[in-house]
Amino acid sequence: GKTTTARLLARALNYQSDDHDGPSVQLDPPGEHCEQINASSHMDVMEMDAASRTGVGDIREILDSVRYAPVSARYKIYIIDEVHMLSTAAFNALLKTLEEPPEHAKFIFATTEIRKIPITVLSRCQRFDLRRVDAGVLSEHLEKICQKEGVKIAKEGLALIARAAEGSVRDGLSLLDQAIVQADGGVEVSAEQIRTMLGLADRTRVLDLVAHAMKGDAKAALAELRTQYNDGADPSVLVRDVLEICHDLSRAKALGERAEFDAAADQIARIHALAETLSMGQITALWQMLLSAYEDVRRAPDPLAGAEMAVLRMTVAATLPPPELASQLLENLKHVTSSPNTQNTSQSTTTSSDTPASQISKSSQPSTHSPSGSQASMQAQPALLPDEAPQMRAHVEINSLAELVAGMPKSETRLKYDIRQYVRPILFERGKIIFEAAPDAPANLAPRLLNYVQDMTAQKWTISLDTNTKGTPSLMEQHKQATQKQAQYENAHPVVVRAKELFAGVEIEFRDRLPTSNVIKADFSNNEDT
Repeated sequence: GKTTTARLLARALNYQSDDHDGPSVQLDPPGEHCEQINASSHMDVMEMDAASRTGVGDIREILDSVRYAPVSARYKIYIIDEVHMLSTAAFNALLKTLEEPPEHAKFIFATTEIRKIPITVLSRCQRFDLRRVDAGVLSEHLEKICQKEGVKIAKEGLALIARAAEGSVRDGLSLLDQAIVQADGGVEVSAEQIRTMLGLADRTRVLDLVAHAMKGDAKAALAELRTQYNDGADPSVLVRDVLEICHDLSRAKALGERAEFDAAADQIARIHALAETLSMGQITALWQMLLSAYEDVRRAPDPLAGAEMAVLRMTVAATLPPPELASQLLENLKHVTSSPNTQNTSQSTTTSSDTPASQISKSSQPSTHSPSGSQASMQAQPALLPDEAPQMRAHVEINSLAELVAGMPKSETRLKYDIRQYVRPILFERGKIIFEAAPDAPANLAPRLLNYVQDMTAQKWTISLDTNTKGTPSLMEQHKQATQKQAQYENAHPVVVRAKELFAGVEIEFRDRLPTSNVIKADFSNNEDT
């Protein structure tokens, strides 16, 4: 509408009728010059397309004629369309005339790229910014045209055309022409026909898609997406429609009943109902996700695949706790302290009466990792048995069953497993082992163990199996007991209990915090100055 507006300004400046002689914004009835200006045939109103005439020579032609007075109109008016396409030399040639124009000359510039206009030109002009026409206003304008043309088009269809025009009256009229062609024998053109013509998805079905995704129902959401695609909906347009729904949800969440929507009453009710089930954090996160997905779909080799991946991300995000609960959890955890009954001070487990406890278990300070990323330090608590104890010393001295297992090479993996699983120690001392065999133990376990320890230590050992005395738990059984004890401790910890109250089904993992040191090792043996 830039050029049309420029012609209106030319008509207003040169308006002249039997009742009025002078510039006027009231152009009804048309003046003496109005018809010729509208037809671009008036001698004193000259139009130039700067996109095709960009050089300084073209501007000089204008400057040579600007000094002459108008032939019949009040002002000589120069309309330069797409003025940002002029070259730098052309702008420089125009500056002096713009600064001191003749009284009878007026320049009207039209452009879509205001930032490309030199500031020296902008400072000498009066600027008017044309904004997009509201979809509601454009829809009413299209409806009036339909009434004059005697064409019946559903109001919802006109609203779809107005939204697709994106505020451009010219684009709206072009789409209306396409819709009028579909009118057959005076039958009303339905919104479904308009939607098919524009390649749009049904807004109600888009709401169905969003509702399925926000419930975490990936199967139903993908089925709805595929159905709409088979019906002719473009994947990128579909994702853009979902973005519009997301924006509507944010407005409904923030404004409540005061929010206004360009949609049917039942759709507005569904938007409000869906907004009630979501938090503002979820909606804003969904917007960011869809915004990234929209670009992915446009660049993807298979747009449908990109749209399906976007829907799957939506369903996964719907199953996660709202971001607002993360801050709530952090705030609540500040006031949580460990209760006395959840602390366990008995940490050690032994395999025999003379086996050092330090060879079997160790105390640790695990830290919790909640979904919000917070860590809570804990007091000493039962820890899992290590799978492997410290490596055997250089002179091959074995003081415990755990130390024996830890030093076994990979070639003895089978024997190592059998010792951990079936050997229940009764006595373990240098040169002598007495143990009880666990159920299903191999019959040759004792001879195999004897051959191995004698080969490793180069000493004589006595290894016997006692079926009458009950031994201590095997290394594997000790590990399972420690695991169960650790799980009981973790589940009873107040931080875990509180987190499960806030987030149903949350999983919390305990980890040992690695020791840190602020000592930096440096090598000063090399002198860099030499």
